[in-house]
Amino acid sequence: MSTATLTRNTDSSQPLVDLLEERWSPRAFDPEATIDDDALDALLEAARWAPSAANLQPRRFIVGRRGTETFRAIESHLVGFNRAWAFRASALIVAIAEVATADGDARRWAEYDLGQSIAALAVQAHAEGLHVHQMGGFEVDGLRDAFGLPDRFVPVTVSAIGTVADPSVLDEQAAARETAPRTRLPLDEIVLVKE
Repeated sequence: MSTATLTRNTDSSQPLVDLLEERWSPRAFDPEATIDDDALDALLEAARWAPSAANLQPRRFIVGRRGTETFRAIESHLVGFNRAWAFRASALIVAIAEVATADGDARRWAEYDLGQSIAALAVQAHAEGLHVHQMGGFEVDGLRDAFGLPDRFVPVTVSAIGTVADPSVLDEQAAARETAPRTRLPLDEIVLVKE
């Protein structure tokens, strides 16, 4: 298996900084690669320092490295297609939005803040030579139960993190998606008003 980084740049309409230009979400991870404490802490530190509305920081994380009980618990609650490849990742991270305080006061921007922290984590991961693939396909209630999360803690995404591998480690369908051209909607479809 080749573990050389597969480069997949954007076809952006404007120049981007290299970390954004080169960032992508693989499914093919090297099942032998590991993440040491320093690298993992750097990713989490990037998430910690992401912007936060009113500096409330309503984001929490559950981190499991491959081979641990935490990793197995997270992986067991992935659904369908995600379970077919995520087991090769070096780590799985559950991103949790704290949508209310312990007293029940709503935190309206919690999911937005959480998204910013995961974006920062993903960029830091790329700077560290790692890749992140975020997933929405998981059993929310299963993760809640597995980790004893209160109702105010809402699992929003699970991210697979690791070293990219050759797409040949994937089944045919996943390998085809792995090598398909990267696409995004054009700016004129996503920008509603620009003056």
